[in-house]
Amino acid sequence: MNQDKILHVMILDKFLAPFINFVDEHFGRENHYYVFITSEKYEYGLTLEHKVEFLHTDDDIFIILLEYMKIAKKIILHGLWRDKVDVLLYFNLELLKKCYWVIWGGDFYFPETKSKIRHKIIKNIAYLVTYIKDDYELTKKWYGISGKYYECFMYPSNIYKEYDIKPKESNTINIQLGNSADPSNNHIQVLQQLVKYKDKDIKLYVPLSYGKQEYAKEVISKGKELFADKFIPITEFMLFEKYLEFMSKIDIAIFAHKRQQAIGNIISLLGLGKKVYLDTQTVQFNFLRNHDISVFNIEEIDLIGLSEEILYKNKEKIKYLFSKESLKKDLQRIFND
Repeated sequence: MNQDKILHVMILDKFLAPFINFVDEHFGRENHYYVFITSEKYEYGLTLEHKVEFLHTDDDIFIILLEYMKIAKKIILHGLWRDKVDVLLYFNLELLKKCYWVIWGGDFYFPETKSKIRHKIIKNIAYLVTYIKDDYELTKKWYGISGKYYECFMYPSNIYKEYDIKPKESNTINIQLGNSADPSNNHIQVLQQLVKYKDKDIKLYVPLSYGKQEYAKEVISKGKELFADKFIPITEFMLFEKYLEFMSKIDIAIFAHKRQQAIGNIISLLGLGKKVYLDTQTVQFNFLRNHDISVFNIEEIDLIGLSEEILYKNKEKIKYLFSKESLKKDLQRIFND
């Protein structure tokens, strides 16, 4: 890595190959360098053509990555997920003066479970990036941070996409439950809520390709027990265009997370005119309601669709808030400030 580049520190995740593509297209590669903290593997759309570097051994992290961080113009941390990176930053706190932490949620929620090292890093990090101001306020409350806030929705998966939705061919109500095989989706709790509708003309689609596969097996077992062939687990990873086609056929989506999660799914579904249920205590519920976007209380699930008026309003709000131009402008500010 050459001097004075923007260093991106990443993990393998479905959001990040599209992010690299977006930055390459709109900003070029000259000023950006991408490091994945894992052994070499190509998943979630990442390919050899992305020309990224993989670092994972102690020498990789504490010698090579440290040197990269020292010579970088800026360091963008795409979430705080690796203990070794935490330790590296803890013993080199001066590096935090040029770190931009893209807040993902799971990397700071439940502060009582986070290490003293993580607390120290978050408290001293210079810049925080999220489009949900409530998350920034929570880091102040829980970690005593004083870093500068940058509003940016960061990942292209959050961009509003025009999609020509085909007319429905049946009266079946297609329900999406959750976005991954992570226990934070609280699948089984929602399945039990939905049992009263098991004799209705419904299908339950449950994305489980991403996350903990032992947990996925539990969800599939319970889903089949309660809903038989109306329960349809999705266990193969889909690239975004295919996933967007899948979401276009959904009528109702339910996300039972207790923290900020599944934002890309939620935005895409709202932009497609779908009815979305969320936990009312989450920052994403408050964010959307504060922008006059109609989302619904997960404790009050019904099978009634959206009115044309609400559907149109939601689509227009999402289209305005999550445009490609907005993302380009916000990234430009982060890269150039």
